Amino acid sequence: MPEYKCQTNENNKATELPLLRIGGSVQQNPHMRAFWGSTISFFLAFLGWFALAPLSLDVAYSMEICENQKYPPDEFPLRKPYLNFKNLKSEKLYCRYGKNDPDTPTDCNPVPDDIFQEKCASDTTDPACNKYDKSTLTRCVCTAGTECRGVLGNAGIASVASTIFVRVALGTLLERFGPTNVQAGLMTMAAVWVSLATAINAPWNFILIRFLIGMAGATFVTNQFWCSLMFAPNIVGTANATAAGWGNLGGGVTQIFMVVVLFQPFKEAGLEPDTAWRVSLLFPAAFCLITAICVKVFCWDTPTAKRFHPSDTGKTQGASLWDYVEVLKDMRVVVMIFQYSACFGTELAMNNQLATHFRSYFQMKADQASTLAGCFGLMNLFARSLGGMFSDGLASKFGFRGRIWAQFLALFFEALFLFAFGSIDNTNEWYVALIVLVMFSTCVQMAEGTSYGIVPFMNKKQLAVVSALVGAGGNLGAVIAGFAFY
Repeated sequence: MPEYKCQTNENNKATELPLLRIGGSVQQNPHMRAFWGSTISFFLAFLGWFALAPLSLDVAYSMEICENQKYPPDEFPLRKPYLNFKNLKSEKLYCRYGKNDPDTPTDCNPVPDDIFQEKCASDTTDPACNKYDKSTLTRCVCTAGTECRGVLGNAGIASVASTIFVRVALGTLLERFGPTNVQAGLMTMAAVWVSLATAINAPWNFILIRFLIGMAGATFVTNQFWCSLMFAPNIVGTANATAAGWGNLGGGVTQIFMVVVLFQPFKEAGLEPDTAWRVSLLFPAAFCLITAICVKVFCWDTPTAKRFHPSDTGKTQGASLWDYVEVLKDMRVVVMIFQYSACFGTELAMNNQLATHFRSYFQMKADQASTLAGCFGLMNLFARSLGGMFSDGLASKFGFRGRIWAQFLALFFEALFLFAFGSIDNTNEWYVALIVLVMFSTCVQMAEGTSYGIVPFMNKKQLAVVSALVGAGGNLGAVIAGFAFY
């Protein structure tokens, strides 16, 4: 047996997860190189995948699709988004004296007679003489019912829809080319598409680019498959959950990094917003390319070999499309696909919508909205790992049924906190939304961790295909949520 830096079992799989034990050659420490390679690549794939989400209102302004760009309020004062608009900071309404109908307004109420007589008889330039208060409108009006909101919603759906197909395909591609080749290829494609996003100038290419960038989300399947090849059953739940959780952390960091670290400083340095967001995108593109090279050069597919072969999981035949049919005959896999869609699909929907939600519904500044939105993803720092450890812990006491109970409890409390978050409107203080959001996010990430505490045991010979199909189910959930609610 080779001399490894990690303790291993008879199959050369690591039986421990020493996070800081990163020294040694690739022959001596393939396990932790794979762990960190899969984690960092997934983290940066998330950075590229959702780089445009917190900048979406600025991108919309550049595309000139904001409601007040397409329909200037001076020419179209009766647009419904204007009539329903309220500036939450000033507490002022676009309809200075209220709407003529609280639910389906067609105009604002006229100036009251007493105010007209007092202020407008001799001077009609007084703002009080205008029933429309156009100064309340934000730079980009992109509220529900506008074309702008529709474009952003469709782009969000596109960004998670493409990942479904690539994740499914990875069940075969991983067996044919191995984790390092697949991960390096996905990261290279991510670098190309994110860099091309700097040229966005119209809704059609905005949606197309987000669709193409979404392929980077398939790095999750490699992340889970690769760790399952490297770690033993006693620790694989924790390893999978930690690698995926810290990778998913990129979704939260993106919300903050793209705005607070890049976009805002570039604006303060003198760049126009249109230029600032384009320059900001070059950074995640560069990170993805560098990571692709490092994964290819410094990592192995398995503990004993540079390249993976299907026989490593006990298969006697090569990859085949028939494998998908065989796996889907197992109803447990189908159930797990939809369970994962309920947790990871929710996370993707939140990553796409939260920053815009806080900016448009709560009318927060870009950096404040991105910070609050980022708090959702930042729970990945510990919560998904907590789910994996919860699954491993209950399994050690109650066997596989313990993993099922861990899954049930995580999903149950996710549902409770999702309902609570949906009950918070913009009359509440921001910190109320934040508290519930943190609890909701913790349960979401734990459910993801408990899910992949189960996956490695469902069909060990078809591990790549099961990982791919369940991972694709997560994106399916995000697509369903996008069409149904956004």
